[in-house]
Amino acid sequence: MKRPKYISWLLQAESDLRCTEDLLRDGHYAQACFSAQQSSEKALKALAFFRGADLVKSHSLATIAKDLKINGELANFAIKLDLYYLSSRYPDALPESAVPSEFFGEEIARDALEMGKSFLERVREEIGT
Repeated sequence: MKRPKYISWLLQAESDLRCTEDLLRDGHYAQACFSAQQSSEKALKALAFFRGADLVKSHSLATIAKDLKINGELANFAIKLDLYYLSSRYPDALPESAVPSEFFGEEIARDALEMGKSFLERVREEIGT
């Protein structure tokens, strides 16, 4: 039997969050921030597919959350994590002379991980897993 699309997205979101924990533990803070954003994006896409969406084109957590009518604390987390989509990977997305691997620190990465956990918890709660 074929696995439902939303389950595939949820499983990948969970894997990405475990990767975030590994990156954080190993001191790769910029990469951990990006991984947390990716986990959250995939979790929200899982929820969208669970609710019947056929396609979710956006990579913006804020946009996807708004489309799913998610507000409050998670909407604020979406805005924060969206900031890491480019800035945690590309030096030209930061102020002059900044490098993501030097710019992002442990505290920011820990916060990103916690925000990612919040997205997964919310999605699991609605999906019932």
